Amino acid sequence: MRLAALLLLIAAPAFALDCAQTDLDFAGRRLLGKTENLCQSYAGKVVLVVNVASHCGFTPQYEGLEQLYKTYRDRGLVVLGFPSGQFLEQEFDDDKEIQKFCQANYGVSFPMFAKTEVKGAGAHPLFVRLKERTGEAPSWNFNKYLIGRDGKAVAHYGSRVKPGDPGLVRVIEAELAKPGS
Repeated sequence: MRLAALLLLIAAPAFALDCAQTDLDFAGRRLLGKTENLCQSYAGKVVLVVNVASHCGFTPQYEGLEQLYKTYRDRGLVVLGFPSGQFLEQEFDDDKEIQKFCQANYGVSFPMFAKTEVKGAGAHPLFVRLKERTGEAPSWNFNKYLIGRDGKAVAHYGSRVKPGDPGLVRVIEAELAKPGS
């Protein structure tokens, strides 16, 4: 028992240090849920971060995002949806409405987070970091950021790149083929 406690004490700081080296070392509040540390929850996964909205011309991309998630989740892909109303206020104000819309219209099962600012002075630190790493801030809804298993941003894809785009899928598959951290 003492050995297990000692190993836990030794391993815990190393894990925290690893998270500090990633682009996921931030907290986010789940839609209608608790706050979670993104690195601790998704360490070793390939992560597709997407700023989403319910009333946008790109909203049907939810269907493709859900398909990507279902196709690759068993191999280590997770899609994270961050609703935002920063582009012509195309998102509901209420998290319950967002959840209801996503479930009723697209059967979204991938993790969704509370309504979030994704650009400007009030941007969530995750989006600030992703902009720093890729050189691209979200210019509209449904921008996509791919993060590798090592927790580092790999690429940015604009709104017009659909979730099933062969170039995006090719990069996702390449990242999934890499060994976990």
